[in-house]
Amino acid sequence: MLGVIIGVASVVLMVSMGRSFQSYILTQIESVGTNMVEVIPTGLEKFGGNLESITLDDYDAVSKLSTIERSTPVIVVSKTVSYGTEEVTPLVFGAYPIFADNYGLKLGSGRMIDKSDDDGARSVIVIGPTTAEDLFGNVDPIGKRIDIGGNSLTIVGVFSAQGSALSADFDKLILMPFSTARSLTGQKHLSYMTMRAVGDPELAREDIKAVMRLRHRIDNPEDDPDKDDFAARSAEQITAIVGSVTLGLTVFLSLVAGISLLVGGIGIMNIMLVSVTERTQEIGLRKAIGAKKGDILRQFLLESVALTLTGGIIGIVIGVSFGWLLSKVADKLLGGFSFVLSFTAIALAIVMAVGTGLVFGIYPARKAANLHPIEALRFE
Repeated sequence: MLGVIIGVASVVLMVSMGRSFQSYILTQIESVGTNMVEVIPTGLEKFGGNLESITLDDYDAVSKLSTIERSTPVIVVSKTVSYGTEEVTPLVFGAYPIFADNYGLKLGSGRMIDKSDDDGARSVIVIGPTTAEDLFGNVDPIGKRIDIGGNSLTIVGVFSAQGSALSADFDKLILMPFSTARSLTGQKHLSYMTMRAVGDPELAREDIKAVMRLRHRIDNPEDDPDKDDFAARSAEQITAIVGSVTLGLTVFLSLVAGISLLVGGIGIMNIMLVSVTERTQEIGLRKAIGAKKGDILRQFLLESVALTLTGGIIGIVIGVSFGWLLSKVADKLLGGFSFVLSFTAIALAIVMAVGTGLVFGIYPARKAANLHPIEALRFE
């Protein structure tokens, strides 16, 4: 039964963990909101693509669309962050104050950067709780000055714990005014734009693509993404992609795990063939006192199914147990990770176990049923 146990446990584990990771990622995306839309240069997604294709004028044009509610340009500041001898590598963004609202960031202490900070390109920042702990430990960071790329900036606020969303760990975030980031980096182009859609995010995405193609003189009536020097993606679109990718990976891994069931099935067939040989006289005796061919066939099929079903139940218990333990480890590492038990996987595992018993038990059962009673009784 060992092959069946390993196969069933693997299938249950892979499907359940796949569902768990999918649930974790989708929960993170939903925490941001499904009406989120981001416009990024193609260089962020495609090797050799343009990283400087989005400008502030593009942002001004897109932000005026009626399908866009609130938006901000973003500059990623790739600079070393340090305080004394402590050095960290957080996400450093320069954006308008609305950035925090777009991503659902809440203030834990201090104040948020505001319009006057951006108008005056002030050297002020709001930092994430993980960055605050890494740099200052348990000391209140408000009012402290940290070094970012050789520039001294004052901490005016600390975000409350947020976790990860859209592949970004916001607990390590440092947010500064957009104008300060431009001054600090000397960057003329935008790293990306983020905005909230009014109503249907897909409609907003189509409007954004139309404006960007018009401004960049891109003729793309067939909507070929390879022709664009930008990519407009919505949280809703990312959700669909995540669902497809995790489903594909789960199916693939389950098929690989299913090979163990094949091995287990062959093992059970061999054991049942040995059983038929060892019990030849028993089969002859039963047939001699009236057992029919169908009775013998059912007996050996039921024995085969009983073996695989028992192995399947043990495998389900092992698979669920390992999945629960792995989810606890993932929760410690990622936070907010919960185990999603897939009842579909359990039902599939039981069906596969019974099916394996039937398929690989037919040949030994037929061999037993076809034995002639006189020859079986004489078998030594």
